[in-house]
Amino acid sequence: MSALSDPAEHLALALTQGGMQRMTARVLAALLFTEQDTLTAGEITELLVISSGSVSTALKSLTSVGLIEKVPAPGSRREHFRFREGAWATLMSEQNQLVRVMREAAEQGIAATGEDSVAGRRLGEMRDFYDYLWRELPALIDQWKAHGSKG
Repeated sequence: MSALSDPAEHLALALTQGGMQRMTARVLAALLFTEQDTLTAGEITELLVISSGSVSTALKSLTSVGLIEKVPAPGSRREHFRFREGAWATLMSEQNQLVRVMREAAEQGIAATGEDSVAGRRLGEMRDFYDYLWRELPALIDQWKAHGSKG
């Protein structure tokens, strides 16, 4: 196996700039760019020349948010991983939890500071923003699922 291509490393850098941990971003890029159906943790470790612990942590993180999945590999004792079909919509669906948590945090802040205070007005804008996302994101995801990536 060879190292990640420049476009894969560029994607990993973009994901890192977006807030993803560096090694997690590189593991995700490896799974996105591979021509193989699946990769094992050992193959990812070899490809990226990083520790098995870093790969294990990244795989757990990516699995927990629904971007990748473990898949059976008949005849193999190792766990195999692949990028999940529909992963981006799944990720955004999971973001609804974050939207709910952020909205609730804004409400708690408003209750503590008062709606007419300077902080309350700022928190009100935050609440209104997350209210909007809460209403619009599910429909947007449904539209994506209906139309898919074919545009």
